[in-house]
Amino acid sequence: MAKDAVVSDELAKKFSTEKDTPYLRWVRGEGLDIIGAHYVRNLNTVELKPWARRGGSGVYINHEASRTSNDCYVCEIPPGKKLEPQRQLFEEMVLVLSGRGSTTVWNDEGKRITFEWKAGALFAIPLNCWHQHFNGSGREPARYVAVTNAPPVINLYEDVNFVFNTRHDFKERFAGEPDYFSAKGEQKGFLLQTNFVADAVNLPLISAKERGAGGGHIRFNMARGSMNSHISQFPVGTYKKGHAHGPGAHVIILSGEGYSLMWPEGEEPRRYDWEIGTMVVPPNMWFHQHFNSGTMPARYLAFKHEGVAIRNGQGVPKAWISKRLGGDQIDYADELPAVRKIFTDELARHGISSRMDAAYAAELPDLTPLAKSA
Repeated sequence: MAKDAVVSDELAKKFSTEKDTPYLRWVRGEGLDIIGAHYVRNLNTVELKPWARRGGSGVYINHEASRTSNDCYVCEIPPGKKLEPQRQLFEEMVLVLSGRGSTTVWNDEGKRITFEWKAGALFAIPLNCWHQHFNGSGREPARYVAVTNAPPVINLYEDVNFVFNTRHDFKERFAGEPDYFSAKGEQKGFLLQTNFVADAVNLPLISAKERGAGGGHIRFNMARGSMNSHISQFPVGTYKKGHAHGPGAHVIILSGEGYSLMWPEGEEPRRYDWEIGTMVVPPNMWFHQHFNSGTMPARYLAFKHEGVAIRNGQGVPKAWISKRLGGDQIDYADELPAVRKIFTDELARHGISSRMDAAYAAELPDLTPLAKSA
C-alpha cells in the first residue's frame, strides 16, 4: 500500500481531537460497525448488526473522504417487516441488492407516493422527505446499499435533531408529482434524467469510445441532488483506460467477473478481484482500471459526489481526458507494462482471447504527440 506518512506520537496527539467527528460519533451511537475499507468483496454477504432505530440491520462502509464528502451503508429489512420512517437533510441514493418491496415517500404538505422495487432497482430519496422501506416478501430479507452525503451535513450542523427532524419541504426537489418515481426519463447526452431505474443490470447504455475498448456508459442525477451516479459496461476480453479522480466513488459490480488495479502515481498497481456484489472505492487521485476477465460483459454502478469529477473549463471530467492533453486518463499506449501483462495472463488462465488489439490500434491516429524532453 502507499505510505501513510506516519508521524511521531507527539505530533499525532496535537491533532487527536480533530480525528473524531460529529458524524463518526453519530454512526457509533447507532450501534453499527464502520468498515474502513476501499474494497469489500461482496456486499451481499457482508456482516450486519441489528439497527434498533431503523428496525433492520446494517453496517457502514467508510473511505478516506468520509470526513468531507460521502459515505456508504448496507441495510437489510427482515422478511415481512418494514424500516421505521425517516427524513434527513442529506441526500441518499439506493441500489437494491436482493429481495423485493416498496418505498413510500411523503412531505409535510401531505403529498405521498409509493413505488415498488426489486433487486437491481436504483433510486434516490428526495431531500428531507419522509420515506419508509417495506419488504414485500414474508420469507426472504431485502438488502440494499446506499450512498449519502451525510458526513459533511452532520459535521456542519453538529445537531442530529436538526438534521433528522427539521420541517421543510424542498418543493423544487419533490412536490408530490404522481410520476416522480416512474421509469420514464429524458436522455441528454450521457445523462438520463430520471428518479427511478427499475433494472440497472439490463438498462441500455450509450457508446463511450472515449473510455476505450467499445464500452457503454450512462449517467444519472436523481432527485435533483448534488450527488450523482453512472453505469459503465465493457465487452468480454477488454478493459477500460486507467484514470484518476477525486475521492468518494463507490464502484459496485452489477454483472460479470474480473478485477481492478489501483495505484498512486509512481507506484506499482495493486489488484482487487471482483464478482457480482463487490465494491471498490478508489482513493483520492489513485489511478485505477477495470478489467473484464470473464465470459460475459462486465457492468458496474458508481455512486459518487460531484466533487469526485475534477472538470476542465468545458465541464468535461478530466478522468475522460488524456494525460497528454493535461487530463487524468492514461492512453493505452502509455499504460504501465504490468497492466497489459496481468490482463494477458489472466485471460490465458481462463481460456479467453483478448479483444484489445483493435482498441490499441483505434487510439493511435488521434494520439497527441508526447512532448519532447529538453
